[in-house]
Amino acid sequence: MKTVLCYGDSNTWGYATEPRPDNRYGPGERWTGVLAHALGRGWRVIEEGLNGRTTVSDDPVEGLWKNGATYLLACLNSHMPLDAVVIMLGTNDLKARFGKSAWEVAQGAGVLVRLVRTAAVGRNGGAPEIVLVAPAPFRDRLPLHADMFAGAIPKSKELARHYKAVAELEDVHFFDAGSVMKSSKVDGFHLDPDAHASLGKALASVVKQLG
Repeated sequence: MKTVLCYGDSNTWGYATEPRPDNRYGPGERWTGVLAHALGRGWRVIEEGLNGRTTVSDDPVEGLWKNGATYLLACLNSHMPLDAVVIMLGTNDLKARFGKSAWEVAQGAGVLVRLVRTAAVGRNGGAPEIVLVAPAPFRDRLPLHADMFAGAIPKSKELARHYKAVAELEDVHFFDAGSVMKSSKVDGFHLDPDAHASLGKALASVVKQLG
């Protein structure tokens, strides 16, 4: 059996834009659950989503433990050996308090890619296949969190271009989430159930083609 680790934020955790217990989509609704179903019995999918997780930044408001780089190595070693790692982070880096450009957010994602590559957590101490996913762009309105994400909308539309450049530089796989789904109209950046379904199915196609 092969193992894929999905490392992300609230959109990997399954934060719900529709009424659900604990504001979380059920396991089968989340894109990771859709991915697992599409991959079938030959794959084990590990969900590692955390609300508010950034790429490489301590969050002075929501907690220093939101830093994706700080936890990543422990996470990788907990689940090794890994055949593939899917990274989809960057949305929370666009919060106004961090003051990052789209290019800087992508560079943070690149740091995570390098941590995975050098962690020796693949089969026989090698490196797992890595898929860097650019989060889908924000909607043109953020009805619930406009102040928190002030200035983020145009930056979000630039992420895919910069993520692709990082993926090419690091020689890893790239996927643009915005190519198969859109963020929810409810808040402008989380995912509706149909978006989770589309993303999970699309990433299953990507993962199946990995070496």
